Amino acid sequence: MTFIKLAEGANAGAVQAEISKDVKSRFATVDTLNQKELKDNQEQQVQQLVSFFYVLLALAIVISLLGIVTTLALSIHERTRELGMLRAVGMSRRQVRRLVRYEAVITALIGAILGTILGIIFATLVSRPLADEGFELSYPIGTLLTLLILAALAGVLAAIWPARRAAKLDVLQALAYE
Repeated sequence: MTFIKLAEGANAGAVQAEISKDVKSRFATVDTLNQKELKDNQEQQVQQLVSFFYVLLALAIVISLLGIVTTLALSIHERTRELGMLRAVGMSRRQVRRLVRYEAVITALIGAILGTILGIIFATLVSRPLADEGFELSYPIGTLLTLLILAALAGVLAAIWPARRAAKLDVLQALAYE
């Protein structure tokens, strides 16, 4: 990178056009950018990196949802007799579904809260050495809260199939299950 300081009163657009013409004739892959274009270019690169992390986050969410579904399905299978006993003493199918949904939401929120806390700690640790360079860390509180709410909704979504399965258990077969 080469930076050029313009003389007092120089026309920035004309100087950039002249430099761009000279540079393009010798070096076809070199760009000549003014200060705003350089900032926009850097911002675009950072935005691409952030978008990449959001894609990784989405992939992690899909994997965690599959983990929640699997865990709930296994829990229901292992607690068949308990669920049958609850149904026998008066718990309705709706209450069984609600119980499974609560378990899923609690599991999802525990993961989201721990992930958020660890993310904040690691961001703080990584930003410390950059503070001397003028880097200021800001926490996107709104985004973090939105992600926690989305994690709870994802827990509800992950619980749909296991909750239906638990609610459909036959009481007599569940009590006889060993």
